[in-house]
Amino acid sequence: MSTEIETAVFDLDGTLIDSLPDLAESGIALLETYGLPQPDEAAIRSMIGDGARKLVDRLLISGGDKDSIDRDEATRRFLDIYEPRATEKTRPFPDVEATLTLLHKRGISCVICTNKPLKAAQAIIEKLGLSPLIDAIGGGDSFPVRKPDPDHIRKTMRLIGAEPMRGIMIGDHRNDIQAASGVPMPSLFASWGYGDRSMSAHASAIAGSVAELPRLIYDLSRPR
Repeated sequence: MSTEIETAVFDLDGTLIDSLPDLAESGIALLETYGLPQPDEAAIRSMIGDGARKLVDRLLISGGDKDSIDRDEATRRFLDIYEPRATEKTRPFPDVEATLTLLHKRGISCVICTNKPLKAAQAIIEKLGLSPLIDAIGGGDSFPVRKPDPDHIRKTMRLIGAEPMRGIMIGDHRNDIQAASGVPMPSLFASWGYGDRSMSAHASAIAGSVAELPRLIYDLSRPR
């Protein structure tokens, strides 16, 4: 037996939006302010997925700093650089708007559960014109917990009164898949994103593109 899926829970970076160019340029600018060497965009890609503070920590370590720079101050400095330019090059992945629209037509609510700070996530969704298609956002600073803690998903879904057991998580990082397993709920690994393919190990299925999501969600909702 399977449970009818009523809510699609999306990760943001690497799942709905390609934010790597703006994150990478902001990270490089941060390291320049400290006089540290900068990694290339490919290296920064692998640092994304655990929230702003962890990204900053990885950036500083890549630049050769172990713990001499205050991470809280550096995170504030990074967000001051990143937030004003968060949509300069960031774009939705292909078929995102059409897919969200189709899911809504099928009666499936769409929420975002991201480790990105809420303010930044809200601003990006608004500027990209996706906010009418998103029913709620649970950011990395919205609750006392964040992914991979399953309560991040549960609390995000409860923003719209949704039942966590009737949701599905879609994301490109192990944090998404682990959090979904803890709810528990099915999960789809977004293979077009930033996470290594090994992170898909415990996903219910692997999605090759955004356009495949409605079919995969339907398949996982069908009684067996």
